[in-house]
Order: sequence, then C-alpha cells, then structure tokens
Amino acid sequence: GFRHHTVADCEFNSSKLNDIEYTQSYYYNKLEYVRFSSSVGKYVGYTEYGIKNAERWNNGPEVIARGGEKERYCFHNVGIDVEADLTKS
Repeated sequence: GFRHHTVADCEFNSSKLNDIEYTQSYYYNKLEYVRFSSSVGKYVGYTEYGIKNAERWNNGPEVIARGGEKERYCFHNVGIDVEADLTKS
C-alpha cells in the first residue's frame, strides 16, 4: 500500500543560484504534511502532525542541513537539466 514518501525538487528559470528554489515535501497516504522550502528557509506544516514536526525541525539541526541542499543538489544539476531541455527544444 501507499504510506510514506519524500519528494525533493528544484524549480528554476535560469542558471542563477538566486533564482532556484529547493523544496522537500513529506507525504503520508498521498497527503503532504510538511515541506521545507529554500525560499522560506524553514519547514512549514500543513497538518496537525506536520505543524508539530515543523516546529521541532525548525529548532534543530535539520533546518541548517536542508539549507545547503539548494547548493549541493540543485546547483549541481541545473547545468545538466538546462542542457537536456535545450537539446529537446
């Protein structure tokens, strides 16, 4: 059955690091309950359980660790993704 999964995503319109947004969403039974967004800089909860986790994670080392994901994950892949999109168009 469908239970828990996490989705990491980078959204960008250019290769400039300031224009890139990194998000990591947590789902349980197809319902998103908490998300980290690099543009907000913290976790945001969408359910009662998600709000409790967001408060705990925002006060711990998790938010610091997620802050570097934009540079590590998104910036590393932006060149690959842009090149692939340009060759398709």
